[in-house]
Formats: sequence, structure tokens, C-alpha cells
Amino acid sequence: MQLLYPWFLLGLLATAIPVVIHLLQLRRPQRVLFTNTEIIRRVELVAARYRKVQQLLVLLARVATVVALVFVFCQPFLEAKEARNTSGIDVLIDNSFSMEASDVTYGSLMRRAIGEARKLSEGSQLRLINAGSNSLSKAVYSDKLDKLRPTAKGVLIDKYVIEDRYGKGNSLYVFSDFQKNVFSADALNKLAAGKEVVLVPVQGQPIGNIYVDSLWVDDAFLRVRTNVGIHMRLRNGGSVAAVDCPVKVFLGKRQVAAFRVTAEPGRAVTSVVQVQLEDERLALGRVVTEDVPMTFDNTFYFTLQPAAAIRVLEIGAEPVSQQAYANEPLFKYSFSKVQNVDYSAMRQANTVVLNEVNTLDTGLKDGLRAVVKRGGSVVVIPTAARTARATYQQFFREMGIGTVEWEDLGATPELREVAMPNAREPFFRDVFGAQARAVTMPRVAPVLRWSRTGTDILRLRDGESYLANFVSGAGQVYVFSAPFTKEYSDFTTQALFVPVMYRMAMLSYKNEQLPAYRLTQEAVNLQLPASAGNTSGPADASNLKLVKDSLTLIPGQRVVGQEMRLELPQEMNEAGFYQVQRLGEVLTTLAFNQDKRESELAAYSVDDLRQMVGPNRPNVRVVEAGNAGVGLAKFRQERMGTPLWRYFLALALLTLLAEALLVRFDRRGTKRVVGVA
Repeated sequence: MQLLYPWFLLGLLATAIPVVIHLLQLRRPQRVLFTNTEIIRRVELVAARYRKVQQLLVLLARVATVVALVFVFCQPFLEAKEARNTSGIDVLIDNSFSMEASDVTYGSLMRRAIGEARKLSEGSQLRLINAGSNSLSKAVYSDKLDKLRPTAKGVLIDKYVIEDRYGKGNSLYVFSDFQKNVFSADALNKLAAGKEVVLVPVQGQPIGNIYVDSLWVDDAFLRVRTNVGIHMRLRNGGSVAAVDCPVKVFLGKRQVAAFRVTAEPGRAVTSVVQVQLEDERLALGRVVTEDVPMTFDNTFYFTLQPAAAIRVLEIGAEPVSQQAYANEPLFKYSFSKVQNVDYSAMRQANTVVLNEVNTLDTGLKDGLRAVVKRGGSVVVIPTAARTARATYQQFFREMGIGTVEWEDLGATPELREVAMPNAREPFFRDVFGAQARAVTMPRVAPVLRWSRTGTDILRLRDGESYLANFVSGAGQVYVFSAPFTKEYSDFTTQALFVPVMYRMAMLSYKNEQLPAYRLTQEAVNLQLPASAGNTSGPADASNLKLVKDSLTLIPGQRVVGQEMRLELPQEMNEAGFYQVQRLGEVLTTLAFNQDKRESELAAYSVDDLRQMVGPNRPNVRVVEAGNAGVGLAKFRQERMGTPLWRYFLALALLTLLAEALLVRFDRRGTKRVVGVA
């Protein structure tokens, strides 16, 4: 037997207290004369012997009580067969939302893990990693356990297990459901060989869990009072089938759709809901699923932002594309002659149409490169002038298109018919409607051709390209192979002209704000307007705040031009809508949701974990908690020894009971002796 706190043996000095009390209670015998002394002598002898035995037994019981209490405080234990010299116990509890799964005994896996962790109290040092790195007393440790709640940014088990933060002398106990998409075998490969790690899996009842895996719209260019198709991918992350799960879709305070979903475990179902935006304000939406007991992912928040007007700048001798853009409120069209280019309009333009420009000077080429660098589009309509070929060749190389070949045309260009485009091509989606219609195709005479490095949008019937798309920087470059003048093309008079020009301009629009974000993201990139009174300068990031109801958070901020990078604070745990405010002005509203990995409830079983650990990691053990922690208690007994303080406490109680019985029996015996006398 060994003692955990041997200095409490000094308490054995307290055994002198009952000895002193015993000596003080001894009574001096009195001499009494009687006429008949023979019978009295016999009675006194019998009474004296009886009281002496009783008093010795009471003294022994009192001394035994003191000794037993002293050993209770000394914490005696029997050394285990596999004893480990550990300086403390580190406890890590998975407090992610997946731990809300139901448990028969404790109500939830989180409560069960806390109940099991409460039993680990034999170590000289206790650390609850969820609450920091400080050593805790048993009372504080228990209080910290009671305050644990599931959060969106729960502890990263892989991170804490790998880091080995508290040294090799501590044993680490990990309580988790060990989800397959969160805990990996790579963490076990990086464990420190000298650190004891005990994995304690807690497993709940098989359930189904419907959640919104992803949400997207048909087109990033959203228009007011026009049907918008919202695609929702609903997935069952549970282990049993989810049957007829109700789903409701809200836009603002108005319910716009309601349906039911049935999905097998691990399967996804995609549903489409048609909605309309009533005005140009940002629309706040919700997708609500009604399934229990996993309720943390029952609401998916999203936003829909109507697109701003697309700025189109045409540069050339005559405004050819004005007939397509000028009368449509979706576009803000402007025209500049090549001799007097409006570079301020070019810096704001989404699409620049370069219409048969004979000379591309350095300033113009730099401006066009800046357009594609920030994600805009450049539409090149070539000129037939031979003198312009060299400047176009250099421009194409700078744009990453490569070298093009120029056609030597005669006095009268030969017009060739453009082939009917494929309606299934992404560029022509929804252009021709549900039914294919006969469309008169334009006739053109190409003046240049290029290698197949781009994506052909329109081709001639002989297979040569007429309109191609090239990726350049963050933007796009569209190149026609023929000018728009009557001698080389009748494209501007055909029905295909307007939808093609519309489509190129609409694809140049990019909405940096996504419909929804995840709370576990590190940062969010946004395009924010400049501060009031500073329309030309960069946006001010010094006063940005994220506000949700009464909660105000200050994100980390960085500005590059008009692009804003917001680093999400660690305190941001609640899903919902967060306003981005600057000096009290609401710039935009972002929708944040829980990490969808937590909705996938597939977890490793005890056997799976033991197979992952294998025989080559003797410092890693997998312990099944069992009913009321019996399995964990048995493991602790095998590793840390058998504690004996409970037995000494029971002995103290028994000796106290024996003392009480002896005192009471002593009083009854005294009365009987007096009666005989």
C-alpha cells in the first residue's frame, strides 16, 4: 500500500486525545464498610473487571476512528500492475454541435462526456483544456465542466492531440463522438510517443438529420420582379432514413415555399424554388427544416442581392453596340472616341467594347489590362486595316491570347455563314427558350484566326471560330474574327446580336458577396463602397463592425483597393444575419451558418478506433465508457492503482458505531450490577 499524501500521517498525533480523555475519566475507588463483607467483595470485583474491559474497548474504538480518518486524508492506494508516473491529468471534451445527439442516460452526448470526465479526480493536477491551461482544484474543475456548452467553434481534437501542449508527464483523456469527417488517423500518426492518450468515445442513438448542404441560384445576375430559381441541396447526415421531413423557405417575413423531403442516410436531394425579389434591397432568406433532436442546423440563412447596373464602355469611331445597351436599364452605356478615351469611365467599367480601333496606344492597352486584372471583360472587334495588325499582335500577346493569323482578303470579302450554336452551351443558357426556334444566322468574312487556346462560342459552318473567349488575369477577353462593318458582317442586323452582346456584358458582372458563409471560415472577402465624402479613394476599414441584434464584434480588417478582407472573430459562434456597419451606416448584411461537417453524424466506433490505433502505439488506448463509466473506472484502476480511502472511511464510520454501542451497553450493565447489590 502507498500513500498519495503521506504528510497527513502527522494527524496520528491526534490519537493522544482519546487516551487523555480515557485517563481523565478513571474514578478513584471509595472504601465503604458493610456488616457482611463477603458478598460485597464479590460484587465489586465483578463490576471492576467489567468496567475495565468496557473502557478499553471504547478507547480502542476512538483511537481506531482517528487513525482511519487520518488514512482517509492520506489517500492510500494499491499500486497497479501497469503503474505510470504521471504528474497530472489533462481532459479534453469535444464541445462541437454534433455532441447534441441524444443519450438515454444523460440526455445528450455532451452531458454524458461531462459525467464521465467528472470521475477523473485522482490526479494531483487537473486541467480542463476547454477552459485553458491552468491547473484546477476538484471543485473548480467540476464547476468548469458544468459550464461547458456546445459551440460553433468547438475544440479541434486533432490540433490539441497533436500539439502535446502540456508536456509528456500528463495523461490526456479525450471525450468525443469522433466524427469521421473531423477526427483523422493522421492525428494518431503525429502523437508524441512518451505521452499517454486515452480516447473515450461516446456514442448516441442512430438518428436521421436533414440539413442544407449548399444553396445557389440560377444566375449571379439577379433582377427585380424576375423569377429566380433557388437550388437547395438537402442532405441526410444521420445513420437512419429521414422520411417526410418538413422544409419551409422564407424570404423576409414571407413564406414562399413549403415541401417535404425523404432521404436515405448519406444521400442528398436537390429542390428548386422559384421566387421573385420585390425591390432592389438585399433580401434576407431562411430555409427551415423540422427534425429532432439535432436542431442546431435546422435553420439555414442566406441573402439575395439584386445586381447593380452593369457599366459598358465602347471605344471606337462609331457607337455600334449602343442599340443593344442604351435602352436597357440593366446597363449603363457610354461611348468614347479613340482620340478622347474616358479613362475614368474605363476604371469603373465592367465591360469595354473595343470596336475596330486602328491604333492601340500604350495608355489604352494599360487601361484594358487593368480592366481584366480586376475581373472585367474586354470585347475585341478587329479592324480590317493592315496597318493595325502589328499593334493587335502585340496586344493579343500581352493579354495571353497568343499569336493570331491574319487573312489576306480580296477586294470583295467572301461572306460565310455562322453555324447554329448549341443551346446547351453555358453561354447560351436560356437564350433560345424552352423550344428550339429557327434563327437566321449571320454571314461574316473573318480577317483573323487563332489557335485553339480559347473557348469557341460561335463557329462558322466550316468549323473555324467566329467568337471565342480567352481567360486573361481575373477577367475575360472576347474576340470576334470579323469586323462589324457591312462589308465583313451582317451580325448587327441579326436576332443573335442583342443576346450575345447582353450575355458578354452580364458575365462580366461579379457579385463578391456570396448568399451564405460558414462560421468556421477564417475570413470573408467583400467589395465595399468608399466612405462618405471619399468616393474616389479606397474604403475605410478602421471602423467596420459586425452587428447582430445586441451583439457587436470587431473583425480583423485589411483593405486592398476596394476589396475588403474581414477576419472573423473567435467569439462569433451564433448563426444568423450580421450587419457590416461603418460609423453607424449599414453597408451590407451577411448570412452565417454552422459548419456543415458537424451535421454529418457518422462516427468511428470503439472497434474502428482500436483498429486505427493498432499495436504500434502503446501510449494510445481506446476505452469504452460503458454504463455509468464502469469501463473507464476499471481502466483508471488498472493504470493508476486501487484507491483505498473509501475503505478507511467506512472503517471510521464502523468504529464510531461500535463506540456508540459500547457506551450504551455500558450504561445498561451498570444498572444490572446495582440491582444485585
